[in-house]
Amino acid sequence: AYIVVDTGPWIFGKEVLLPAGTVVRIDADDEKIHVDRTKEQIKNAPEFDKDKHLGNADYHRQVGGYYDGPPRVMTSCCPV
Repeated sequence: AYIVVDTGPWIFGKEVLLPAGTVVRIDADDEKIHVDRTKEQIKNAPEFDKDKHLGNADYHRQVGGYYDGPPRVMTSCCPV
């Protein structure tokens, strides 16, 4: 349901969860994932916490709630 994205130097090495439905296209040649969220939305997304991710319904609601609403702009996100 989600993918873990390590933003690397793009956003200070933060890891975030993106709902799988935000992925628009994967460009293996350029090693990029294109998503329908802005860089700002990804930057402000809840940080991925492996311990909370496993079996914590509140954490899943927080992440899911953050991404509720219409898509914004397609962004080339991160290396594959």
